[in-house]
Amino acid sequence: MTNYSSRSLRFIFCGSVLVAALSSALSVSAQNSGSYTVPRTVDGTPDLQGMWTNNTITSLSRPDRFGDKLVLTAQEAYQLELDVADYNSGRDLPSDPDRAAPVKDRIETADSYNNFWMDGGTTVVIYNNEFRSSLIVDPPNGQIPAYTPEAQNRIDAATALRRSRGAYDGPESRPLAERCIMSFGSSSGPPMLPVLYNNHYQIVQSAGYVMILVEMVHDVRIIRVGDQPLPEGMERWMGDSVGHWEGDTLVVETSEFNPSQRFRGSSENLKVTERFTRVADNIINYGFTVEDPDTYTRSWSAEMPLNLTDDRLYEYACHEGNYSLSGVLAGARLAESEER
Repeated sequence: MTNYSSRSLRFIFCGSVLVAALSSALSVSAQNSGSYTVPRTVDGTPDLQGMWTNNTITSLSRPDRFGDKLVLTAQEAYQLELDVADYNSGRDLPSDPDRAAPVKDRIETADSYNNFWMDGGTTVVIYNNEFRSSLIVDPPNGQIPAYTPEAQNRIDAATALRRSRGAYDGPESRPLAERCIMSFGSSSGPPMLPVLYNNHYQIVQSAGYVMILVEMVHDVRIIRVGDQPLPEGMERWMGDSVGHWEGDTLVVETSEFNPSQRFRGSSENLKVTERFTRVADNIINYGFTVEDPDTYTRSWSAEMPLNLTDDRLYEYACHEGNYSLSGVLAGARLAESEER
């Protein structure tokens, strides 16, 4: 049975024009039938260029209630979107100007960010014409595999060391995102994951290179196509990305990450393999596999679309030593003085 696009769903569930829904569904079906002709750049490679977004309400890991069920029915997807729409309508209300000051250890998000600033998407992921319950497709349960015992010991030791040195001693002890060095939540990747906002990516190609500019923190990743890995020890932010073409799919292998950049507790042997396939004028199928035997009990993979957008990519005005960081450190100094 064909799953219709979320846009079509609104026609169906509102009891409106079914012909429009079927037209949209047929368009998606044509993409999956292999009839789509991928555009080419001047040097003949598949053209991935454009402004893309991966915002979605579909989570990386699968909610427990779906178990091993990867593909949702149209009704289930519609209900998820409806729930988010209802939640957003409540969160979009103006903040109460007479609300009390926040209480220590019980800070509400609304005290710093209200819903106006969020852009986590409104629709369920549609991948190959299927509504997905999670981005993770392997393991079948849609969960990130467990840490190995060695990895858990390593993570616990690093946490203990950070606490002993003081998590708020200075800017160098704070996470990279707070210092405006890297985006949070692996927005820039690899792997490139959707976060609360700034989920836009601009892709530009030239002979032998693919550049991905990330809206979050304006991270820039340069993928060298058909090149050799960098010499050992050259550990870049976002790793060393080398790509090659397999038919119309760009395959990118990334390793040699900067030691200060740790994806979910990963080790120095982390390897991420990404696949970019343009399946329609407005869709790139993006998938990735994470391999790190020193951290996870097995490799794991996820899939999601990058959707073409006519939105502009705005400057992410995050500056080294920003006001929030100085406020965090000032708060720590105040807390220390109160404990004396």
